Amino acid sequence: MNNCHAKVIVNGSPISKSNFKLFNVQGRAILPFNSGRYHDRYALYEEQIAYAARLQNPNVTLSEALIAVLKVYYKSKKRHPDTNNITKSIFDGIEKSGLIINDAQIRRLIIEEFYDAENPRFELELFGESNYCIDYDVVKKDIPDEPIIYSPPPNKKRSFGTSNMNNKKASSGKTICALCNKEINPCNCISANNGKMLICKSCFKKLF
Repeated sequence: MNNCHAKVIVNGSPISKSNFKLFNVQGRAILPFNSGRYHDRYALYEEQIAYAARLQNPNVTLSEALIAVLKVYYKSKKRHPDTNNITKSIFDGIEKSGLIINDAQIRRLIIEEFYDAENPRFELELFGESNYCIDYDVVKKDIPDEPIIYSPPPNKKRSFGTSNMNNKKASSGKTICALCNKEINPCNCISANNGKMLICKSCFKKLF
């Protein structure tokens, strides 16, 4: 009988791939992995996932269409990445482990968010569709809980970002580096933070 189930638990606070990307002026993503700096964290996290997935599921390869149930346990309720964004980093690591063939196999996905200050982690279960199906209900509570209220992200409240850069361009006629505040040629810079920051190549080199 072919394998049709696997479970992976990876300890540590989950991280999002989007938080560790840099972009050049052509819009191409740069994802450092051996610079010895902060941006290496994503590549190392992906390797951690791959190692755990293979260690916990030796000699298992799931090749059919899959149902995924992902439970994410954050350390803090206030500061953590968007849960929807971390699925990419998790499934990239799972694919790298060889536990699955391609993350396109995930055809149904349930994500649940929890908090555990002592043991942040994620728990992922994979079920082959040939043997499993989803059956769930959304039920109204008899006694409502205290609602969790969300505020706009901090970067939405700041003037720092694209509009700020445009003001600098308008006043100087040139692009300004977000780190050293020097005027730079647009062809000699790197964009970061999803295109909201421009960094001169000199400052970029100092990051690594």
